[in-house]
Amino acid sequence: MLGFKEDLEDLMKKLSLALLGSAFCANLFAQAVQPPKTHLKVGDVAPDFSLNATTGGKVTLSEFKGKFNVVLAFFPAAFTGG
Repeated sequence: MLGFKEDLEDLMKKLSLALLGSAFCANLFAQAVQPPKTHLKVGDVAPDFSLNATTGGKVTLSEFKGKFNVVLAFFPAAFTGG
């Protein structure tokens, strides 16, 4: 039979592992954010929007209409470190 100190150390190890597991699970669920609801379907025309360009200006989707083919791909977790 273990002494009080050993029992306490064992309990603290188990508690630490449980807390670490809980934090890990909470982090996983926090990253599973649902995308906003939309009425768009695959193949629909995308609504016009503007975004900041990596060159410092703005890029608007309508600037490409009739000039280039555009593929829109959404990666919700991109650049989040998760």
